[in-house]
Amino acid sequence: MTVTDIPEKDDPEKAAEARPAKLGAVGWARWFWRTLTSMRTALILLFLFALASIPGSIWPQRGVSDAMVGQYYADDPELAEWLDRFWLFDVFKAPWFAAIYLLLFLSLIGCVLPRTTAHLRELRRKPPAAPRNLSRLPQYAALDGDLTVEEAARRLRRLRFRVTTGDGWVSAEKGYLKETGNLLFHVALLGLLVAIGAGALYGYRGNVLVVEGDGFANTVAAYDRYMPGQQVNAESLEPFSFTLEDFQATYIAQGRKRGQALDYSARLAVSDRPGAPERAYELKVNEPLDVNGTMTYLIDHGYAPTFKITDGKSQVAFEGPVPCLVVQPATFASECVIKVPDAQPEQLGVLVAFLPTAVPAEGGEWTSVFPGAANPTAQVYGAFSGDLGMRDGVPQSVYEIPPEILKTLKPLVMKADPLAVSQKLDLPGGVGSIEFTGVREWIALQITYDPGRLPALLASALATVALVFSLTVRRRRVWVRVGEGPGARAEAGGLTRTGGGDFGEEFASIVAALNHGSNPGVKDAR
Repeated sequence: MTVTDIPEKDDPEKAAEARPAKLGAVGWARWFWRTLTSMRTALILLFLFALASIPGSIWPQRGVSDAMVGQYYADDPELAEWLDRFWLFDVFKAPWFAAIYLLLFLSLIGCVLPRTTAHLRELRRKPPAAPRNLSRLPQYAALDGDLTVEEAARRLRRLRFRVTTGDGWVSAEKGYLKETGNLLFHVALLGLLVAIGAGALYGYRGNVLVVEGDGFANTVAAYDRYMPGQQVNAESLEPFSFTLEDFQATYIAQGRKRGQALDYSARLAVSDRPGAPERAYELKVNEPLDVNGTMTYLIDHGYAPTFKITDGKSQVAFEGPVPCLVVQPATFASECVIKVPDAQPEQLGVLVAFLPTAVPAEGGEWTSVFPGAANPTAQVYGAFSGDLGMRDGVPQSVYEIPPEILKTLKPLVMKADPLAVSQKLDLPGGVGSIEFTGVREWIALQITYDPGRLPALLASALATVALVFSLTVRRRRVWVRVGEGPGARAEAGGLTRTGGGDFGEEFASIVAALNHGSNPGVKDAR
């Protein structure tokens, strides 16, 4: 470079020519696309996708564990509010999760399409011609006997090599399944993402609690909680129904593991469509009911003691089962709330502790010692009269009386003696009575329809098989040169195009096959 080549500081035109050109909008777009579709970015996004799924198993999720989400708000409202701001109770609906999902989808498409095109061109391309000096290759051997180009090509084809020949040489190559497996793995990941997206759009999930003797019809109104996909409407639901005839939970009765559950079984009478005959089905934890792809899973159970409540005018104001929430999972001690808005002259609200196997404890208390209903009792620990606020149009939980309403009610009974089945508690002031009439059980069900479930399974299986090929197959080449003239000997050389493993042992088997025309112990025929 001469002095005249250096731009003058006082010459703005030459200084502008010396500065590097700006990328511009198109250049930045190309840079972003190349970065996004690089293999490194795809691996980073795949790692982030797995990492982003972890909070879904750490914190309870809405639609799966609503009660636990509510417990978070009850225990620490400030922490729960911050968790909710970051969508940690709805991880798989979070914008940041969707962003990772979409970027990974685009990255995989950008990786797979050009590599697939290049691989298809590679499959049609003939193996390259043999080098002049085979002895410089990592694997080399002199061949015995007289060997022609045609015979060498025939023997290598028997070893499943792709072969091409030239003037005095043979070129062979195999191991294309490595790149095929790599591409199929990425295609399977794309298929898995598509299956998950299809399930989110066209699938639905709902939760319902069913008491023994009651039925369920698969309609939107029958669900306690219903979460449809964006493309799902009321007509999309499979029109099946069933009746819960009986539920049995089996427990260990003696020993150190006393009270541990052994099995759960719900006996259903199922009608696959309106007017269809009923069929019996035994629903278990790992044996869901399948009706044309709609799956019904058994996820929880509890007790629903039955009560008969007579009001102050000797009219039966309430009669039936009351689902209770478990407060002690080891013994299934539970709590129930009975609301009687039709009682006269005043509405009644009752808080009940249900003990499946009740025994007296210290200080006049009662407790449950076994989860099975060996000695069921119901203890009224709060009975109130007054306005329950159920006609104000404000929704209430059936499992509690709101504290602000409870403060306005008149207490009638506080911690009465436990009631055995068929026993009655008369309320003071002639406002009525409570009779404990029996025990039923309830089950909680999750009903899901996911059209992407089977495609996701197939994509996962394909990804596993493809990964095996990608990790175990090696791309390798073998060349043979046949000497000319009397006494000339043939020679073979080989190398692998991918690292990993020892090619020497396989090359020795290939040399043996070239020498003897057989295939003694070739380890890898792919």
